[in-house]
Amino acid sequence: MILSVLDLSPVTGEATQAQAVRETIEVARAAERAGYHRLWLAEHHNIAGLGSPAPEILIAALTQATSTLRLGSGGVMLVNHSPLKVAEVFMELEALAPGRIDLGLGRALGTDARTGGALRSVGSEAFPQYFHLLSTWLLDASGKAPIGDDSPLHDIHASPSGPSHPDVFILCTSEESAAFAGQMGVGMVFAEFIARTDGDAAVAAYRAAFQPSLFRAEPWAGIALIAYAAATAEQAWAQDALRRAANVSMLSGRRRRFRDLDAAETFLAEHQGTPVRALVEARTIAADAATVQARLADKARAAQADEVFVMATGPSLDARIRSLDLIAAAHAAAAA
Repeated sequence: MILSVLDLSPVTGEATQAQAVRETIEVARAAERAGYHRLWLAEHHNIAGLGSPAPEILIAALTQATSTLRLGSGGVMLVNHSPLKVAEVFMELEALAPGRIDLGLGRALGTDARTGGALRSVGSEAFPQYFHLLSTWLLDASGKAPIGDDSPLHDIHASPSGPSHPDVFILCTSEESAAFAGQMGVGMVFAEFIARTDGDAAVAAYRAAFQPSLFRAEPWAGIALIAYAAATAEQAWAQDALRRAANVSMLSGRRRRFRDLDAAETFLAEHQGTPVRALVEARTIAADAATVQARLADKARAAQADEVFVMATGPSLDARIRSLDLIAAAHAAAAA
């Protein structure tokens, strides 16, 4: 099992969104030190508790702050953007850090419908067409499949051109989107933390549908989930209360940011016995490092996933980094 990190630049305590962005740089440095394979960054808009609307800018910064860690988007919400612009941005990132850039693509907006309108999103129904255009420009810019003179795009090229392009993935929350990723011959990552269901069926659908392409000869599947480790299981569960409370609030129809553990515990107590709290806690992985590692390994085996992305969570930056360190150490010990 390959272990990687997903970071959403969460806003914790009294921090600002700007501080959350800067903290992601420290998380990336820590992930590299701990031996994680990749760090991916997400695109969200108009969400007070998250500070990452532009993963491509953070990726550019992280190319200079890291040297071995693969860096990518988990993901760019393609229908919010021009496919040509996305191709150019990620070819430029590839030029900055050749062989270290991943382009993970999402079909959703990463926000609510009104904010999507302000972004001039074309809506998720345009994703297949946008994906085709983006793929064409990436393969042309890298020299793998130059655009022919008979193509409507024959005189439009993405810059900068180069000998390589970023590795391409589609983020999935259903069997349908997973099968599409397989048909396109790219990698896939199933977002369990969004779908709130196991990724087994989606990964199976992806592998069954996979067709080799210029992007990838063999299928590659990952799952992304939330996991938090502390010195003891009791500490981990207590410190994870902020995240559980925020999830219960969101699923109850109102996003709320909790600034301290006492407020989170009070809110959770108010929702004791509710189906929403039961759902959130049933899918929570918060324990000592050995237990977290064992549950991640079980998840990977059940889904036949090649890689597991752990979302970096915690009540503070130090706690997030400590959790990642503990999980990495337990992973290394299990592999020894």
